[in-house]
Amino acid sequence: MLIGYARCSTDEQDLTAQRAQLAQLGVDERHVYVDHGLTGSNRDRPGLREALAAVRDGDTLVVSKLDRLARSVRDARDIVDELTSRGVRLSIGGSVHDPQDPVGRLLLNVLSMVAEFERDLIRQRTREGMAIARAKGRLRGRAPKLSAKQEAHLVKLHAAGEHTASELAELFGIGRTTVYRAIERSRSTA
Repeated sequence: MLIGYARCSTDEQDLTAQRAQLAQLGVDERHVYVDHGLTGSNRDRPGLREALAAVRDGDTLVVSKLDRLARSVRDARDIVDELTSRGVRLSIGGSVHDPQDPVGRLLLNVLSMVAEFERDLIRQRTREGMAIARAKGRLRGRAPKLSAKQEAHLVKLHAAGEHTASELAELFGIGRTTVYRAIERSRSTA
């Protein structure tokens, strides 16, 4: 049986191309497991967990590209070792990986090194872009949930002792953590 796995890193990305390639490789749509909005460096992915649980001895796990499965050499090797120990083959874009073949092992290591390198480049470019944006004054972080006036009102209500943090959170439409932070900020400035 062929079990497919597809992943995209952000919610804005689309899995259509990966699904089409998996279908072209013979994977039935009902046997495709996906992770949407999760990076390959995060090993705790529900779709991957389900795909690995679905494969049995003699089955083949199919991915369109290795970087959809893993973004580091260690993760790729761990996943392949787990599949191999269970008698499951790995197909990357239609090429079946043979863990017993030295050339197959070399190719898998090279592909996983490239995937890890790509991830590192993306991370580096992101950091550089954020540094440039910060230097230009365009990166200021998340906007506060409450205006200064709202925060002062929240602190005043809390000081009166008539409302719990949960009630204040509900009243202002925020989380309790935000309430606690506002109270802490007022104490540190006082």
